[in-house]
Amino acid sequence: MAARRGSGKGSKPADAAPRKAPARKPAKPAEPRPDLGEVRGRIDAIDREIQALIGERARWAQQVGKAKGPLKAAVDYYRPEREAQVLRMVVDRNPGPLTDEVLVRLFREIMSACLAQQEPLKIGYLGPQGTFSEQAVHKHFGHSAMGMPMESIEEVFEEVERRNADFGVVPVENSGQGTIQSTLDMFLTSNLKICGEVELRVHQHLLSRTGRLEDIARVYGHAQSLAQCKTWLRQNLPQTEKIALPSNAEAAKRARSADDAAAIAGESAAHVYGLKIVAGPIEDRPDNTTRFLVLGRELFPPSGHDRTSLLVFVKDQPGALFNVLRPLAEQGLSMNRIESRPAHTGKWQYAFFIDFNGHVDDPGVRQALKEVEQFASRVTILGSYPVAVL
Repeated sequence: MAARRGSGKGSKPADAAPRKAPARKPAKPAEPRPDLGEVRGRIDAIDREIQALIGERARWAQQVGKAKGPLKAAVDYYRPEREAQVLRMVVDRNPGPLTDEVLVRLFREIMSACLAQQEPLKIGYLGPQGTFSEQAVHKHFGHSAMGMPMESIEEVFEEVERRNADFGVVPVENSGQGTIQSTLDMFLTSNLKICGEVELRVHQHLLSRTGRLEDIARVYGHAQSLAQCKTWLRQNLPQTEKIALPSNAEAAKRARSADDAAAIAGESAAHVYGLKIVAGPIEDRPDNTTRFLVLGRELFPPSGHDRTSLLVFVKDQPGALFNVLRPLAEQGLSMNRIESRPAHTGKWQYAFFIDFNGHVDDPGVRQALKEVEQFASRVTILGSYPVAVL
């Protein structure tokens, strides 16, 4: 008896209809490749429009100066609250593809150039050239401002007070290493006001003349920078001598004079001092950020999103600090920071630095300050200033 075809397990019956293959979707026609010459021509036309608009903006900036009357110097034209408002509008209307950070940087430079038509702002900062403080100056004031490197934070305060500099930029705290105490201590005796803040992402690099890790016998750097990179240094240069200096730029200057020395500094310092990058970024925290304060001689009006800094000397009595902080909470003011420092008014007496959201012209802040003054021996408004835009 002949075997039937297709009798195996799972086989089709001999008379089964063949399956139809699924219908394929028609392929999308490829988009036509744009004509390169046409694209470049359109870009050139847009560039001409942008340039014409920047020129028009500069002319209107001149009109602002005329509207303000016969002022004496560039510092009289600078309005940090107005710049903050302009930059926030840039962020609010950004549809992409450029990031908020890129657009803010572009508009900051346009405003810097327009302001410098009168006279460049003179900005004191902790030098020498190539420090993170210099980067903070450029981020906040743009490259049309004239940077004035100083040898110390104290000198920055002094030059602004003497009116040799219009503003100053000094570091006040790092996200990983905390407060720069020398900056806070200057406010105990200075009459300067805080009129702005800058947040700068800090990337530390190891720089040397040869560019070889095996050559390094000692590493120079600011104490804060050495601390920010301590894990990397322990893992990669455990036997190397670490030497703290007043600034990273000074460290770079030292490192360029010997093949067995290296410096911790920003990438820009490598270009300024002719060093090679051995490794980087080498900071221990990926979010390593330093906050800088902008020093001026007066308070400015509110920008709509501001921070206030106070210096408070408390009375020596139970619950003194609680009584100072309670009015802030009752007015719904979010406190950002509190630090205590020796008050220099007597043994074991302390002053408190307090930051909270709001401006001294806000009704809630005015009410809170009235109540704070009842429980403090002295209250100094260090500044009310725009919160950093990016």
